[in-house]
Amino acid sequence: MQERTYQLHVAGLTRELPLCRVAEDVYIAAFILFGDVELTKCCAAALLQKAPAFDILVTAESKGIPLLYEMARQAGRNDYIVARKGPKLYMRDILTTEVDSITTDHKQILCIGGQEAETMRGKRILIVDDVISTGESLAAMETLIREAGGEVAGRMAVLAEGDAMCRDDIRYLAPLPLFHADGTPIA
Repeated sequence: MQERTYQLHVAGLTRELPLCRVAEDVYIAAFILFGDVELTKCCAAALLQKAPAFDILVTAESKGIPLLYEMARQAGRNDYIVARKGPKLYMRDILTTEVDSITTDHKQILCIGGQEAETMRGKRILIVDDVISTGESLAAMETLIREAGGEVAGRMAVLAEGDAMCRDDIRYLAPLPLFHADGTPIA
């Protein structure tokens, strides 16, 4: 049986994304930045062109990390913050929140250490992700930013999937539909 794919056009590039089942009759197109330097660079540049003014870039520990790094590099920034999926030995005064993401089969936590929280205090924080779907990861990062005393300057992603395409508080480069098992988009 031939694998079903979705042809994505984003940031001047085209990629074939495999369809992956996430529920009985719901499939997502798997968008993976890992290992695709050209795609990461082009998406970072395109997002920076649409970005509001910001002081610090933040993402969840996810496939969005290379994108965040490249955006920081292209913007001439020397730092960015990754909300980790669990406390690390080096972290002190940890802030945590729960997240229930569509691509993970269980609840997770996101956390930042006190040093990262202090860096965010009073700053304009730009939240970046590879794909925003349900918005759960986004909401969790917003909670951490507020607890740290930061201000959410904006929310950005390469792709907005499903209902996220209708949100007016997210800037993204391209829509990404959800799919039925036969590969047709869910309306």
